[in-house]
Amino acid sequence: MKLIDMILMSLSNLWKRKVRTMLTVIGVIIGTCAIVVMVSLGLGIKQSMDDMLAGIGDLTVINVNNYGTNQGTDSDPLDDAMLEKFAQLEHVVAVTPIQYSYGNFKITSGKYQYNGQITGVNFSTLEALGYQVTEGALPSGTDTASYSLLFGSTAAYDFYNPKKRNGYISMIPDANGNLPDPYVNPMKDKLEIEISIPEDSNKKVKPIKATCLGILAEDWSKNPSAYGVFMDIKDLKALQKEYNKANNIKDDPTKKESYEQVVVKTDDMTAVAAVEEAIQSYGFNTNSMESVRKPLEEQSRTMQIFLGGIGGVSLLVAAFGIINTMTMSIYERTKEIGVMKVIGCRIGNIRTMFLMEAAAIGFMGGVIGVLLSEGVSYAANTLSAGGGGGLGSIFGMGMGAGGQLSIIPPWLILGAILFATLIGLIAGIYPANRAVRISALSAIHQE
Repeated sequence: MKLIDMILMSLSNLWKRKVRTMLTVIGVIIGTCAIVVMVSLGLGIKQSMDDMLAGIGDLTVINVNNYGTNQGTDSDPLDDAMLEKFAQLEHVVAVTPIQYSYGNFKITSGKYQYNGQITGVNFSTLEALGYQVTEGALPSGTDTASYSLLFGSTAAYDFYNPKKRNGYISMIPDANGNLPDPYVNPMKDKLEIEISIPEDSNKKVKPIKATCLGILAEDWSKNPSAYGVFMDIKDLKALQKEYNKANNIKDDPTKKESYEQVVVKTDDMTAVAAVEEAIQSYGFNTNSMESVRKPLEEQSRTMQIFLGGIGGVSLLVAAFGIINTMTMSIYERTKEIGVMKVIGCRIGNIRTMFLMEAAAIGFMGGVIGVLLSEGVSYAANTLSAGGGGGLGSIFGMGMGAGGQLSIIPPWLILGAILFATLIGLIAGIYPANRAVRISALSAIHQE
């Protein structure tokens, strides 16, 4: 018997008993829909947790601290050579030290001065670390001009007039909600860096010309946060040497150069744990969002298994329905089976035909169940977005801002249909084997 003939005969047999077939398919629909909806809720909760953590901090970033470490006196310091080792680790895409300066330098523009925080970072890593600008552009490559600056979104308001008692511009909006202009526009006005020296000193240090490349977008989840003024670390080191020279501060030749903080970014949050472990092996303390994300991910996975198991029970019940339907079909078609054997139909063809019928029930139930799940998911997401009153509030309890309560990815759709078909196929094994064991002679005499 040809394959196409078996397929047509299987579909014909299902159609002859369409009421019973549809009742069995409904069981598969309910089971498939239950699994898809339950798993989609678990995925939605997981995504909401990830979004919530991402709002707190970058999930792919590791902070390396050089205080309270487990290093011995002979251990390598957290210097440029160590940072190069970090950069060579697998999955690491960016490494930058963080160095803060307060009061050693001031940025001037005419009579106005900025004495706020200056943060030294590796400019070439800012794009990889996810920093953005509202004006200008981030530094491109490593060929940035010396003493280039990036201002935080509110840093311009830290310029003040030292000759006035209250020389700052207040960031209080007017009646129309507009902020007043600061004294200095870093993107247009002339900027210079002056090294601080004691008031009673006779030394004179020539100011250094500086250029503002851009205004950083406000983002408090970053480390360092886009606050104050950013300067390339090599320029900050050069300024520190000039400051020491101007203030007669001698370098300690026995002291190893070492950064207090370093930020390491990986290409994926799943690689954070391995990279963090490698850095800790050098004796440094680290922290990341992994310590928070991992327990939440395990809870989410447990919840997904639990929710999927609830849906699986429904599909298991549907499988017994398929077995019952196919077994009843055998009793009704016993004579037909006997005739097929007498005219020379192979045993394997008879078994295949019954398996096809069972698989077809599972496939139809899977497809319709997935379509129904899409509708349920859409309704749940609509209600959780605030359109369903009290019910929407209940649905939205586990949803992050701007997220979805129920997420049905393509792999879940395909997997649900294949799983439902497989359940039907497995459920049809017993009836199919029972059909091929029927005696041909006794079958054709049965009324």
